[in-house]
Amino acid sequence: MTLQGQRIRLRAVEPEDAEVLYRWENDPAVWNVSGTTEPFSRAQIEHFVERQLKGEDLFRTGQLRLMIEVSERSRTIGTVDLFEYDPLHGRAGLGILIYDQGERGQGYAAEAVEVLCRYGRERLRLHQLWSSVGADNTASLHLFRSLGFREVGTKRDWLWTPEGYRDEILLQKILK
Repeated sequence: MTLQGQRIRLRAVEPEDAEVLYRWENDPAVWNVSGTTEPFSRAQIEHFVERQLKGEDLFRTGQLRLMIEVSERSRTIGTVDLFEYDPLHGRAGLGILIYDQGERGQGYAAEAVEVLCRYGRERLRLHQLWSSVGADNTASLHLFRSLGFREVGTKRDWLWTPEGYRDEILLQKILK
């Protein structure tokens, strides 16, 4: 099975990705959607990449990170993650980041999520995927809703921000 869409492909993390992951993970502008509260060291990122290269896969760690690459340019534009993988109940959380503002809104995220849903259903035998999204993150809410994720709950005052607490929406998709 290929993890390929029409314009993107999802690929495993490679050693040369450590630098871009270090930059992205340490950008406070994306911390509010990732739940990050402190910077990662270069050594922590390199250790994460090493673990992935040594075969510490989804079944061992409960997490899988794939790099999103635009096929025609072979340029990495973001990441997509499966986390809290639960093989007994056939479910996992899904997170996505298209880092550069200029790459957003062009359908790359939707295609990456669709490819990951297909991979989850056909290869991992997942029954469902879920995602938690800040109620004010209209772009992500639109993305997931447009791909068949359904709102199944609201966590009130769940996320702290400097502007005050905000709600978080739980979305779920049953993979058929």
